[in-house]
Amino acid sequence: MPSLKELPGGINRSKFLKALKRLGFKIDMKGGKGSHCKAEWPKNGKVVVIKAGVRKDTLYYLLKDIEKYSGVTWEQIKEKM
Repeated sequence: MPSLKELPGGINRSKFLKALKRLGFKIDMKGGKGSHCKAEWPKNGKVVVIKAGVRKDTLYYLLKDIEKYSGVTWEQIKEKM
């Protein structure tokens, strides 16, 4: 898990979602409220909600949950972006 200082300031949400999809997540654009969407890990059904603007601090906690639920790391996501 990277530290907060090592993460980029902001990332493109569509690229982030495409990377998650390539790694096996199911993306539901209609599952959230307003500009939110859901990324589900199909092996255990755990869901992570992703806001439209992915800020640095938000990204840190998203990555923490993604790694906890699926084992997918930030390095793997960066490779797919």
